[in-house]
Amino acid sequence: MRGKGLRLGEVHGIEIRLDLSVAIIFFLVVYSLGAGLFPQWHGDWSPGLSWATALAAALLFFASLLAHELAHSIMAQRHGIVVPRITLFVFGGVSELETEPRTPSMEFSIAIVGPLTSLALGLLFAILGLDLAGAGFLDELQADPEAAMASLGPVATLLMWLGPVNLMLAIFNLVPGFPLDGGRVLRAALWWLGGDLRRATQRASQVGSGFAWALMAWGAWEALGGAVIQGLWLLLIGWFLNNAARASYLQLLLVQAMESLEVADLMRTRFESIQADAPLQDFIDDKLLRSDQVAWPVLEGGHPVGLIGLDSIRARLKEEAQPRTVAEAMGGIHESVSPHLRGREALQLLLESRRDPIPVLEAGRLVGLLYHADLMRWLALHEIETRQRIHF
Repeated sequence: MRGKGLRLGEVHGIEIRLDLSVAIIFFLVVYSLGAGLFPQWHGDWSPGLSWATALAAALLFFASLLAHELAHSIMAQRHGIVVPRITLFVFGGVSELETEPRTPSMEFSIAIVGPLTSLALGLLFAILGLDLAGAGFLDELQADPEAAMASLGPVATLLMWLGPVNLMLAIFNLVPGFPLDGGRVLRAALWWLGGDLRRATQRASQVGSGFAWALMAWGAWEALGGAVIQGLWLLLIGWFLNNAARASYLQLLLVQAMESLEVADLMRTRFESIQADAPLQDFIDDKLLRSDQVAWPVLEGGHPVGLIGLDSIRARLKEEAQPRTVAEAMGGIHESVSPHLRGREALQLLLESRRDPIPVLEAGRLVGLLYHADLMRWLALHEIETRQRIHF
């Protein structure tokens, strides 16, 4: 699947992308620190120093999120799972694994390493901040928190904010609700105990949905109590997690349904073909203008040698030498699939390919055409059926 958003670079063979929604949380972090928390802690700071420290804090916060996701991805790579990219978005980040973990132990190790990374970062930042704060800071913090924080310099302030934030990130992700990391740890345990991945995912997703509803109830209570911004933020996070829990279970059901699916179940077997030496004008008049078929396989000696449709004809008509036969106007067969290719691999191929349809060949013989629309139609129909079986 082609990545969306801004490409930042590549780490350990993994493409790093930034979803544009990150601008929302980045602005909120910088604003809340630069206009609120840091001036509250340090009334003697200039506005420029407060905003500069807030900007540095936001950048390091997202670097911490990236480290969290990289830990997941690198662990997945160690288990032989390809990870094409990581995308940071408004609620954190996601590591795009090409395949799901194959065993409960693999699932557990990939899931747990993210929170452990955030925990380690939180402890590291806190220890460095305390070291810069000097001896006696903890005693002063207990006696007079405002005076203690006011005594810190910019770097120590930054570290003392980043430490607790990363610790909170670790704790939040360990909540046993799918698809949070803690939910994946729970799924790994249920999978190991029961040996049923679908059942384990269902239970973990239900816990995740329950946690999401609790967050939304908390958010509504906060909003009604006057903390409108905090309440709305909790409502938004809960809504997102509830949708993610349902979507994760739905995705598993669809993937499992596709495991028994083959290209032969999806391809079109009723279509017309055209001989390579046929006059192009006859093809246009008799087939292209009189059929809803969008592409015709071109045969020569009974074997497929190309595809022809409106796009290929239009491209050839721009050339100086005008085509006269179908063979001169056709496009080549650059991709083909076997009728026995699994549905999941077919989906990946169609998502990555710009060609539509893709010929289906068996022993060099054309047996069908695979269209993007047909696979999408199958997914849409099964998604409707699958959603009706999800009761949370």
